[in-house]
Amino acid sequence: MFPYKTSIQFDRTCNQALYLQLANQIIQYIKDQTLAPNTKLPGSRTLAELLNVHRKTVVACYEELLLQGWVESIPKKGTFVLGSLPILHQQKLDDAEVFGVKTTAGFSFYNHANLPEKPSKSDADFMYLNDGISDGRLTPIDDIARTYRRVCNKKMIFEHLSYGSTYGNDSLRDVLVDYLNATRGLHITKENVLITRGSQMGIWLTSQLVLKKADIIVVGTTNYESADSTFLYQKATIERVTVDENGIITDEIERLCKRKQIKAVYVTTHHHHPTTVTLSAKRRIHLLNLAKQYNFAIIEDDYDYDFNYNHAPILPLASHDVNGNVIYIGSVCKAVAPVYRIGYLIASKAFVDEAAKLRGFVDRQGDALLELTFADFIKSGDLDRHIRKVMKIYKLRRDLFCKLFNEELGAFFHFEIPKGGMAVWAKLNSNYSWATVSEVAKTYHLDIGNWKRYDSAKLKHNYIRIGFASYNEEEIYELVNRFKKTMDEVKNL
Repeated sequence: MFPYKTSIQFDRTCNQALYLQLANQIIQYIKDQTLAPNTKLPGSRTLAELLNVHRKTVVACYEELLLQGWVESIPKKGTFVLGSLPILHQQKLDDAEVFGVKTTAGFSFYNHANLPEKPSKSDADFMYLNDGISDGRLTPIDDIARTYRRVCNKKMIFEHLSYGSTYGNDSLRDVLVDYLNATRGLHITKENVLITRGSQMGIWLTSQLVLKKADIIVVGTTNYESADSTFLYQKATIERVTVDENGIITDEIERLCKRKQIKAVYVTTHHHHPTTVTLSAKRRIHLLNLAKQYNFAIIEDDYDYDFNYNHAPILPLASHDVNGNVIYIGSVCKAVAPVYRIGYLIASKAFVDEAAKLRGFVDRQGDALLELTFADFIKSGDLDRHIRKVMKIYKLRRDLFCKLFNEELGAFFHFEIPKGGMAVWAKLNSNYSWATVSEVAKTYHLDIGNWKRYDSAKLKHNYIRIGFASYNEEEIYELVNRFKKTMDEVKNL
């Protein structure tokens, strides 16, 4: 007879009812054939005495097993493991998988080598370089929480708890129309606005609708890695043109247009990613004229519009677009915190309508309550007040970071002080390699990250992007100190 007394264990501190704990353990023994088909289970009184539980616990367990189809009850005979249960064929698992970590799949699936891995950073002793993110500690979490509660307490809130529009919440779309028209110089209506979960969704939706296999999209020789990966996922052909101190070189785009059919150009006009340069006014107008002449789309990723330290923000290409060539993508993630996945895609009504249909296949709708919260947060002026506050802080951090980096590491690196954004584009002296620096840095608990992603065109330019905004003053000193120790050791290798 099966040793129920020693094989069944209860956790009486667990929130799960005892009868369910018992049922789940019996199911496991049935699945692994320890309790074979047609095996008779003990009577409820007998099992209750063996396990030192109330008989009602066993009765409830048997009822659960019966409802799930694992056992059958035969009048005047008892409860038996269902005789018609098929044998569950199982492969031998390694130790990790036995304890719940499934490392292998039992089916084939497609891998996409061009999609980058996004490893999590978890070691508290390490400092991790980033390519320019906001400081979550500055997030106005109390203000946002108060706004969220106020939104949820409104009488009509229940209207927003069911399925909504794939375009996004109407209130946020209306607010964004006023906000973007006022701050970005746009001339749009609600029909031109699709709410997204951050800029990346906007880039993905756009690539799905604009690009097919072998279609040509033009990007900079240095470019945002996630955008490149998105276009390659579509099996598009990427053509790269030079980026200099005035942004992407539009004369090269024009020469390319004369030889090939271009479907789209992707640009980050404000603080080009990763080099931080701004596209000049002359090239902006030239690019718009080329788009009209050669009928290609301009995907304008304006991820970093708000953060300018030396001058007012330059109006985006979308503010000058009168021909419907620009797809303008942005978000509040950078300005507030990446966790708030609120972004927008601005384009012609025809394009927005199609993007909204496609969005419904991957994300039925956004978070209506969060979108209502940010509609209120923007309309009340809280967003602008937050941006003004953190702008001052990030400017001080930029100045300190660049000063220390130049004083302590000037012999190893070259960089220009960025006019805006949250990162520095730093070139390592050609006598050294990032591969070596990255390895040595780990001994000082400094993680450089995937430095190769900044050279998709394989130019061997030896630059990487180093964010400064997410570090406070003390952390900037520590970061530079660890970098200094790293480079002193690299120098002596």
